[in-house]
Amino acid sequence: MQDVFKIMIKGKAWVFGDDVDTDVIIPGKYLRTKETQVWAQHVMEGLDPHFAENVQKGDIIVAGRNFGSGSSREQAPRALKEAGVSAVVARSFARIFYRNAINVGLPLVEADAVCLAGDMVEVDLKAGTVRVGEMVYQGTRLPDFLMEILEDGGLVAHRRRQKGLA
Repeated sequence: MQDVFKIMIKGKAWVFGDDVDTDVIIPGKYLRTKETQVWAQHVMEGLDPHFAENVQKGDIIVAGRNFGSGSSREQAPRALKEAGVSAVVARSFARIFYRNAINVGLPLVEADAVCLAGDMVEVDLKAGTVRVGEMVYQGTRLPDFLMEILEDGGLVAHRRRQKGLA
């Protein structure tokens, strides 16, 4: 069952720094399987060995520059989504991670948001804003065509809908 897409996303922050690469998001040794639940059980373990057991559905990652750098593995955003992460906010994203996240239906916002781990974060995808307490950070708003892909649950679902198959 597909989750209902939300324009407004509110969740607890998990904070990471710059240059979080796909090898720490989902280490290569877990890619021998196609079971996304296995990926979710090991997501982010290179930076926080307890992330997978503590992340809750709806939580939001807030990170620094160049999030998702490294290999082009699509499994990285899939693992985050499967673990329950509802969005990723970062100062910047590696381009291929950015596109892979959109393709699998994981919302992203490029914004220079500042928060502490555990803070409540509210992301407005339509406006491209991130709210932490009373602070509102203006990020880069997603173009309409990318919003449509996210609303449909990812690129495959979007193409099916376009062809009248969904």
